[in-house]
Amino acid sequence: MKNFLKVAAFSLLVIFSFAGFANLGIPKIEPAPPPTEEKIDLGSMTIEQFVGIGEKIYKGKGTCTLCHNALGGRAPLLEKAATVTAARLKDPRYKGEATDIESYLVESMIKPSAFVVAGFGKKGTNDAVSPMPDVSTGSIGMNEVEIAAVTAYLQELGGVEVTVKVPEDASDSAAEDDEEEQRKPFETVEDILDEVGCGACHKVGEDEGEQGPDLTKIGALRTEAHIRASILDPNAEITKGFKKDLMPKDYGTQLYASELEMLVNYLVALK
Repeated sequence: MKNFLKVAAFSLLVIFSFAGFANLGIPKIEPAPPPTEEKIDLGSMTIEQFVGIGEKIYKGKGTCTLCHNALGGRAPLLEKAATVTAARLKDPRYKGEATDIESYLVESMIKPSAFVVAGFGKKGTNDAVSPMPDVSTGSIGMNEVEIAAVTAYLQELGGVEVTVKVPEDASDSAAEDDEEEQRKPFETVEDILDEVGCGACHKVGEDEGEQGPDLTKIGALRTEAHIRASILDPNAEITKGFKKDLMPKDYGTQLYASELEMLVNYLVALK
């Protein structure tokens, strides 16, 4: 019993010694506060920062690089779009209302058929109609602030003076954009084909695109499951003679489920 009490007393002494050392002898480490979401004040943003936002939109939400790239040749390269504006405004084929580089670049995004670079128009239109959609509508849906940012980026990319001013109401526009309700679903498959721009690359409907496989009889060649999978994951299986990364990979998020099924059913019926 005597030995037991000695062992118990020694154990308690060791425990209290360690506890005291842990609380008093070791410096306390104060954990860093949790990270907070970064808030960008567009009202005080510099033009350099605004150009940076334009670049992100150009390569991201705007999906510009899917067509305007050296790999696919589906649309003209834009590195010199700003520097060739003067010549395009004087071109007899120009039918827009722009008067300078800035207004021309904006117009080229929302009214792309105002001037179509030779060889890049819809087939059968003699380069009078562009296959490019209005970026302010449809699945892209860029607002005025985003279009201004991309315009500033294109001016910077072309090596000309950036004349775009950071919109004073940029913060309000961004807030309104966040509060916008989801777009209304497309009512017909023709709306889907037009807004998503399928005809820019494929023969489908009334369009004669050549950058992607001919879809006019796709229902006789592929199963419903294969067609659906090809839309959702276009790089999973590449049709012989075509390259990967030419088709957008985000149609699964661009289209509502009902729209996707409407498109699949339409393609399945093309026999």
